[in-house]
Amino acid sequence: MSRFRPGWLPSLLVLVLLPTLAWLGVWQLERGEHKRELLERQAARQAAAPITVEQLEGLADAGYRRVWLQGRFDAAHSFLLDNRTRDGQVGVELLQPFFDEPSGRWVLLNRGWLPWPDRRVPPQFDTPTQSLKLAAWVYAPPGRPFVLNRWMSDGWPRLINQADPDELWALLGRRGITRELRLEPGPTAYRADWPVTTLSPQQHLGYAVQWFALAAALLVLFVYFGLHQARRNAQ
Repeated sequence: MSRFRPGWLPSLLVLVLLPTLAWLGVWQLERGEHKRELLERQAARQAAAPITVEQLEGLADAGYRRVWLQGRFDAAHSFLLDNRTRDGQVGVELLQPFFDEPSGRWVLLNRGWLPWPDRRVPPQFDTPTQSLKLAAWVYAPPGRPFVLNRWMSDGWPRLINQADPDELWALLGRRGITRELRLEPGPTAYRADWPVTTLSPQQHLGYAVQWFALAAALLVLFVYFGLHQARRNAQ
C-alpha cells in the first residue's frame, strides 16, 4: 500500500464515477437488446397476414400489426401533427379520420409526412373521396411523449403538437379506435417511411463501448496517479 497513494479526492471521484460509467455501458447494452427485440417483433408482425378492425379491437398487444381497411376518409376534419422532420426538413404528418365500413368504426389514419418550408403557406394535400381498400399498421409509441405545452389550433385542417387518439375522438364526438394507424406506402400515402426506433442496436452497442472505454481509462489514470504520487512522496 505504501507504493500506491492516490489521495482521498481522486479515490472519491473514482468511487463515484467508475460505477456510473459501468452502469451507463450496461444500460446501453440493455437498450440495444430491447431495440433488437423490437425490430424483430416489428418485422415478424408486418410480414404476417393483415387483420381486420374487429380483430384489432380484441388485441391487448397490437403494436405493428397490419390491418385491412375498407371505407372512406373524412375530408372535412384533418389534423396536421407539427414539428416532424425528414432529412433535415421541417414538416407535418397528416392524420385523417377513416370510416371502416365492414366494422362500422372510425380509425385515425396517418397518411405520412408533408414538407412545410414556409409557415405562411398552409401545407398542400388532397383527400380521395371514393371508397378505398387500404393497408395500414398499428403505431406503438415508445412511451408517452413529454410535451411542455400541448396546444391545438382552431379551424380545419387543425394543427396539433401531439396526436392523442382519445382526445381527437372526443373533439370530433365519435367513438373510434384508440390507436393511431399508419398507412403503408402507396398512392394514398405521402412520405410513409417512419423509423421504428431513433437509434439502432448497433448505435447502442457503440455507445456502450464508449462508456466502458471511459471507465477503463479512468481506472488506468487512477492507478497511474496513485503510483506517481507514491513515488513523489518517497523522494
